Amino acid sequence: MDLVIGPLDLPAHVDEALAVQAVAFGLGADEVAVRRQIVLRHMTYPGARALGATSGGRLVGFVYGMPNDRTHWWSTVVEPYLRAQGHDAWLDDSFVITELHVHPRYQNRGIGRSLITTITDTAAEPRSILSAIDTDSPARGLYHSLGYEDLARRVLFPSAPKPYAVMGATLPLRRR
Repeated sequence: MDLVIGPLDLPAHVDEALAVQAVAFGLGADEVAVRRQIVLRHMTYPGARALGATSGGRLVGFVYGMPNDRTHWWSTVVEPYLRAQGHDAWLDDSFVITELHVHPRYQNRGIGRSLITTITDTAAEPRSILSAIDTDSPARGLYHSLGYEDLARRVLFPSAPKPYAVMGATLPLRRR
């Protein structure tokens, strides 16, 4: 496989990235339209950056994130759950993985692992946080294998049909 992982100008490739996310996450057109605006806004935040995985010139996976800020919407939602578990300090000095998606045809090939380890390798922050659907899934298995631990579970986001887990890891991430 001719896989290349490198910097991604996400605003310029937002539709390609969201097409990957839509297939990987089962999103409809209305949800993609909402997420498009969110991604474009996120990429204006200080320190936001993205990586893409391409095969044959086609985007097959992407990750983006930024230094966490307690005033961002995500932080305001997860903060009470983290505080209840004694983990709200994780919202400070952390690099948040906002989205990580790999097209299903390319999953289980180490692409997600490469994307997340590469983006966190250059983080100035000493740790990373993220949220994932709170089920026993390949994504959560990947995060656990990298050193992420559950900080809060059964986190409810407005309009999300399923609960999430907030996970955190000290950087650098574990390698296999």
